[in-house]
Amino acid sequence: MPSPESVSAAASGGLWDELTGQDDAIAAVKAAASGDPSAMTHSWLITGPPGSGRSNLAFAFATALLAGGSAASLEATRAQVDARTHPDLAVLTTERVVITIDEVRRLVQSSQFSPAVSRYRVMIIEDADRMAERTSNVLLKALEEPPPRTVWILCAPSDADLLPTIRSRVRTVRLRVPDVDQVAALIARRDGVPLETATIAAREAQSHIGMAHRLATNDEARARRAETLEVALGIRTTAQAVAAAARLLEIAGDDAKAITQEREAQERESALRSLGVEPGGTVPAALRGQLKVLEEDQKRRATRSLRDGIDRILVDLLSLYRDVLLLQLGVGDSGLVNATIRPRLDEAALLATPQRTLETLDAIGTARERIEGNVAPALALEAMLMRARRGRA
Repeated sequence: MPSPESVSAAASGGLWDELTGQDDAIAAVKAAASGDPSAMTHSWLITGPPGSGRSNLAFAFATALLAGGSAASLEATRAQVDARTHPDLAVLTTERVVITIDEVRRLVQSSQFSPAVSRYRVMIIEDADRMAERTSNVLLKALEEPPPRTVWILCAPSDADLLPTIRSRVRTVRLRVPDVDQVAALIARRDGVPLETATIAAREAQSHIGMAHRLATNDEARARRAETLEVALGIRTTAQAVAAAARLLEIAGDDAKAITQEREAQERESALRSLGVEPGGTVPAALRGQLKVLEEDQKRRATRSLRDGIDRILVDLLSLYRDVLLLQLGVGDSGLVNATIRPRLDEAALLATPQRTLETLDAIGTARERIEGNVAPALALEAMLMRARRGRA
């Protein structure tokens, strides 16, 4: 077994480069991975807002726990973790709205196995807030008495999203929203885009690292966001509100499709590589069943991807009307998210009262709640956009 010092050195390399503005959280998990008994526990919860890097930290932590002492071992482990093929790593991430009880039961059963090649067996649950109470209770039993060499890492937006009994059995590591400059520096360095472009993307993504990457590197994503704002700003009548709702649904669908197609292509390529099939090669009949499972999982992703796409639009609209309200209140433009369309913001600010803009912001929040509660998105968007009409009448 490698010494704690060698593990710490191996875990320090470039493993944490995908995170920014999270020094305290990184220090906490680094100390645990180094072998410090006072820093280590067998059940962890990583919380933070969307885009803060919860999953990135979870997988970096898992890599550090699973790695040996040498740099070569770290790189090999990192490649396996990235591909989700490490024998001592199990990951539960759902493509549905909720994590099912059967999925958790299978993961709990798997957690009882001893590590095959590493010091630990690491179990990661992304979006742990998507478990119903009955499902959470299945997990609770595993957290109460984990095998001595099994480590659980849960991810959720907030510890309040989990049962109190779960919270009492995990050590919580909280991520914060990185500032725009930190995200811009990361995007510019990692993606090779000009810092000015990265800064605009980071600001418009409101420091969501994944969205900032897309806006900085994808012309179509930027165009869809720009159209979203323009559609909302152009609403003057009820008929226009209804038409706008339909168009926003189309934009959300196009955005979701773009994301899933890119991800599905990467998943298929990775699956073929793991099966030993060359790119463009014929898949042997004996292996087609494994690809069929992947294809079925990808189909189930469609509903959640569309819902996520709609929510991204609503978050962008929240930023739009927040900007309008700031201008109406004379706060100034230093905190504007959408500063690149300042003339349109000024126009919108003149076409309604602050009270009307506040009502629009409330309507957007209500729409998010309704869609989360399975109200038809078209109806929720139409009701919301009625309040977004510009004009004092």
